[in-house]
Amino acid sequence: MSTAHATPNRKTHIAVIGAGAFGGWTALYLLRSGAKVTLLDAWGPGNSRASSGGETRIIRGTYGPVAQYTRMAARALELWKENEKRWNQRLFHRTGVLWMTSAEDEFERASLPLLRDAGIRYEEISAADAARRYPQINFENVKWCIWEPESGFLTARRNCQTVLEHFLAEGGEYRELAVTPGSLRTGEMNALALSDNTTLQADQYVFACGSWLGKIFPDIAGKLVQPTRQEVFFFGTPQNDPRYSEGRMSTWIDHGPNHFFYGIPGNDWRGFKAADDTRGPECDPTSQERTVTPEALRNVRAHVEYRFPGLKGAPVVETRVCQYEQTPDSNFIIDHHPAAANAWLVGGGSGHGYKHGPAVGELVAQTVLGKKPRDPFFGLARFTR
Repeated sequence: MSTAHATPNRKTHIAVIGAGAFGGWTALYLLRSGAKVTLLDAWGPGNSRASSGGETRIIRGTYGPVAQYTRMAARALELWKENEKRWNQRLFHRTGVLWMTSAEDEFERASLPLLRDAGIRYEEISAADAARRYPQINFENVKWCIWEPESGFLTARRNCQTVLEHFLAEGGEYRELAVTPGSLRTGEMNALALSDNTTLQADQYVFACGSWLGKIFPDIAGKLVQPTRQEVFFFGTPQNDPRYSEGRMSTWIDHGPNHFFYGIPGNDWRGFKAADDTRGPECDPTSQERTVTPEALRNVRAHVEYRFPGLKGAPVVETRVCQYEQTPDSNFIIDHHPAAANAWLVGGGSGHGYKHGPAVGELVAQTVLGKKPRDPFFGLARFTR
């Protein structure tokens, strides 16, 4: 932790750049840890360009052999619920998550002991039993399922805005401005340059910039954080048929050797969400047009109609083009700048970061304030080994 600017008579001042899932929660937990915090974002929390934008995100613990994320998902769910109660605002929807496997089920088999160790409730159910629970789903070519009854989905952009609201209520400062990193001198970063032609000096800087992390630090993260274009569809459900809506339908994941589709039941009358998790082409999160392609629609519609026959011919009622910020190994980056001990890089959500937001924020706050050592699992050095 840098102490170059700190004095015994004032709080450590930390600037957090990016108000998405990672940045917003980091700012909040730094504030709750006693720091003075300024949060900055170019377009606002959960904005349409952000990886944390859009309507909903899945929260689940099934992560194959990667124990770090199963444990982090368990902790994140605790924190989502804790803050939900604290704020008396709904953040999480417990629909359960149904994970459908194929004959190649090594990933799912590796998940089971880790779910158990993390205290995440689950059931192994056969495809036949799953079909009895969910007759609206076609379980052809599904070998068996993992059912996580305590998991579900989170409202995405709305929750980012809620975190900002309570960050402000608890004493934080927010400024809607773009940021240029400060110059580096004697192993530290100097004041940030802001888009209103002012500067901001802080003791430490946390760059949780999502898809822009590689652009802001091209020499360090330019090849490590690749924004990929992802297309999401919402299908209209039949009249007087609640089988595809929250309350009657689970959040679902369909994982096979050549496919990975996922979806969320209709909530807030938005339609039945479905998307292909396959990484799309590289994109520019600032300038890319947010219009879906006919090819992506055909692909997702074909899978929805195959797995959910009652939605054959269902109209598309809403679409979204977002992006993942993909790292080479799909793991997050949480580490300080190699040339500045008072600057931190936090990102690389890789399409699965949103659910972990509060757990990441808690961990980053503890790490930046020197209460926990840096975890090499999230470190930059792993890319140079």
